[in-house]
Amino acid sequence: MNVITAPIRQAGALFALALDVLRAIPKRPFQAKEFIQQCWFIASVTIVPTALVSIPFGAVIALQLGTLTRQLGAQSFTGAASVLAVVREASPIVTALLIAGAGGSAICADLGSRKIREELDAMEVLGISPIQRLVVPRVLACMLVAVLLNGLVSVVGVAGGYFFNVVIQGGTPGAYLASFTALAQLADLWTSEIKALLFGMVAAIVASYKGLTAGGGPKGVGDAVNQSVVITFMLLFVINFVVSAIYFQVVPQKV
Repeated sequence: MNVITAPIRQAGALFALALDVLRAIPKRPFQAKEFIQQCWFIASVTIVPTALVSIPFGAVIALQLGTLTRQLGAQSFTGAASVLAVVREASPIVTALLIAGAGGSAICADLGSRKIREELDAMEVLGISPIQRLVVPRVLACMLVAVLLNGLVSVVGVAGGYFFNVVIQGGTPGAYLASFTALAQLADLWTSEIKALLFGMVAAIVASYKGLTAGGGPKGVGDAVNQSVVITFMLLFVINFVVSAIYFQVVPQKV
């Protein structure tokens, strides 16, 4: 019975932590110094890998769509389809994977090490809330950096797709650039940013939860980091599907 109810209890505890974080965000004093430090740290460990990963993502999308549109005789729509795929889907996914894999694992390891050293218990004894002092700045930092990285991935991915389509496949630069707005619209960019915002929040909350509940010494912290990354990846793809389904029902598409 415990094996069956354990995942349900953990899901409930994770949801409760998310509610506690949302309630603690407007409370004062706000840890501005911790927030800035976390923003700088998360950006420093994710910006270069994100830029490097976004180049092959954009290249693969451009190569696949370039071949497909050539077979269908619709080469003029290659740029539009590439931009749509990169901005709407690939960009937030790449951002989420890097935020969860680099930033989230660092957050989980930091909070887990504090937990096994009993620093969090000492903070509670002193009347300091670990959620307000440590978790809230990290969650907000992940959300902000995720939104900014999403814009970076979109630009680099589109540029990489342009290079590979024009240089490798011999496409027309003017047609590629002129078709940007044929299928894409401003709502696609806003949806991508909303996805990145949600992905950053989920990655930080899951990492914080696994770090706050870590136990069993250094091995327990390592296991918590691995579990946080796996759980975050699973949740991210579910959230991506839900947001995309809502988007297609709410926003009218270009024809």
